[in-house]
Amino acid sequence: MGFKSDIEIAQESTMTPITEIAQKAGIDDKYLEQYGKYKAKIDYNLLQESDAPNGKLVLVTAINPTPAGEGKTTTTVGLADGLQKLGKNVMVALREPSLGPVFGVKGGAAGGGYAQVVPMEDINLHFTGDFHAIGAANNLLAAMIDNHIFQGNALNIDPRKITWRRCVDMNDRQLRNIVNGLGGKTNGMPREDGYDITVASEIMAVLCLARDIDDLKQRLSRIIVGYTYGSVAEQKPVTAGDLNAQGAMCALLKDALKPNLVQTLEHVPAIVHGGPFANIAHGCNSVIATKMALKLGDYAITEAGFGADLGAEKFLDIKCRMAGLTPSAVVIVATVRALKYNGGVQKADLNNENLEALEKGLPNLLQHVGNIKNVYGLPCVVAINAFPTDTKAELDLVESKCRELGVNVALSEVWAKGGEGGVALAKEVIRLVEEPSEFHYSYELEGSIEDKLNQIVRKIYHGNGAVLTANAQKQAQELEAMGFGNCPICVAKTQYSFTDDQNKLGAPADFDVTVRNLKISAGAGFIVALTGEIMTMPGLPKVPAAERIDVDSSGKISGLF
Repeated sequence: MGFKSDIEIAQESTMTPITEIAQKAGIDDKYLEQYGKYKAKIDYNLLQESDAPNGKLVLVTAINPTPAGEGKTTTTVGLADGLQKLGKNVMVALREPSLGPVFGVKGGAAGGGYAQVVPMEDINLHFTGDFHAIGAANNLLAAMIDNHIFQGNALNIDPRKITWRRCVDMNDRQLRNIVNGLGGKTNGMPREDGYDITVASEIMAVLCLARDIDDLKQRLSRIIVGYTYGSVAEQKPVTAGDLNAQGAMCALLKDALKPNLVQTLEHVPAIVHGGPFANIAHGCNSVIATKMALKLGDYAITEAGFGADLGAEKFLDIKCRMAGLTPSAVVIVATVRALKYNGGVQKADLNNENLEALEKGLPNLLQHVGNIKNVYGLPCVVAINAFPTDTKAELDLVESKCRELGVNVALSEVWAKGGEGGVALAKEVIRLVEEPSEFHYSYELEGSIEDKLNQIVRKIYHGNGAVLTANAQKQAQELEAMGFGNCPICVAKTQYSFTDDQNKLGAPADFDVTVRNLKISAGAGFIVALTGEIMTMPGLPKVPAAERIDVDSSGKISGLF
């Protein structure tokens, strides 16, 4: 059997009609809105009207990502398939992919090999239009701000202090900083502006944290878009509610708020909904999707973006806190190859056995394990995503080091074997979720913004602390004076390292994290702390994945992976 790409495996699979997947998940037909034969939206009223008990929530996270790949989504899907093999009633809840990475470096984000969600082409491209709706709502608000100024500026908005940016779901560095309103008086007031990628828009965070349509509308109205003229003491925040924009924005988002139902290759019901980036936003699928998966399954398997220092930290400290969720267990995904990369091996040499490099790279995994167990108080298992080049000596070394921390290791072979390759991991998860645990956050909301940042840096990254630039110190004081001091913190930093320097691999010590900018996402309800070189609009690489993507005369897509 020759090597098959992810898209070839997906296209050769036989999907079950989505109506049958819905029946399997126990979704009454009245809550189902079909988008063709294999996709559907689930009406959010199911949550309000269901009296079913909640299942067990399992979070899948990972070590810091490397060019060698970790396979977090693949493991998440394969674990759900493995639980189904063991006769369990299971749901999987994932994020929707952004078009930016699909056409940029990463390609698709629907799992891989024989552990995928399908239809993968739809999921990776337009899907059900959620991201387009989010972009439209974001840009409607931007248009209403500039129109308000053009029409007389009754709110006294200072164009130099507008914080709301436009967005597009594409990696486009050319749009990071722009000047608009050129061409004379009838074309608006000239000002500096810029674009974020749609998944970094606060609208995405708001949609993913909203409990229902009323909560969504209230959150939208609280979004701060800029400030009035005047000194720092005199200026006042201007909100989307001040512009009367929340109703129209909510109308654009009413269907996007409904979670999307698809299936895995082994026909496990999968909810794929929302997709904020974890390095520049909070990195989790929607609260509604997670709660729905908990209502419909005895086990709800979900993931958070990038390494546990980003996605899992935000899932636990922001999402779980806001939504009242308590995970029963955590899976931390790693590969022997990625750990050797953390130990200094070049990508081209990762196929060779190297116990010395593996030992040097292992602290990255062990620090994530220690954080989940000791900081958050949750039981966890390490899932080693298997590669054919892994040797027994390498796998034994990982297992023995994790055992020293009291954590078991399960070999995950889901990429090659699907659910059958996830049975060992599934058995360990079934055992773990019954263990007693005492979940707590890494910081409490009381205390200063700087204090919360210091706790994240010290407890999760294991650094000395946060260093705020003069600009960030001033912003912290202003935010606390405005009453936002007790909001959780969403740290925007590189995914490749515990530090704010992407080149510091492994588990570095004796470092500071520099916070250069703080901004309030009042609708989402958190403060974004920008560190390092993080940008809210990525660029395309030298050879974008888009160059490999094509479609033939029959409509069959190739090149997605």
